[in-house]
Amino acid sequence: MITIPRAEYDRLREAAEDLADLETYNRIKADLAAGREELIPSEFVDRMIDGESPVRVFRNLRGMTQSALAAASGVNRVQIADIEARRKTGSVETLRKLAEALRVTIDDLI
Repeated sequence: MITIPRAEYDRLREAAEDLADLETYNRIKADLAAGREELIPSEFVDRMIDGESPVRVFRNLRGMTQSALAAASGVNRVQIADIEARRKTGSVETLRKLAEALRVTIDDLI
């Protein structure tokens, strides 16, 4: 057992937290450079926070029309419109197809 002053313990703990933060920063930076992560402009994030459909927001981010998303995903355009308007939620399979076409995860669309 080793005893150290509280101030030294606090300093070491803060240094460990700083190191963990730096490791996370470096991992994310590497993931961005490798294309495994992407930055989303705040205006699109704000739209989702304000309650807009993530499908619509990501479709707009990708510069796609509903028809283009329908063609890329194999999901009917009317069904996409219903999901975007929140009249329907879409099945897991439908969301999987949309997520794949939008290059996001299903979690991003929920």
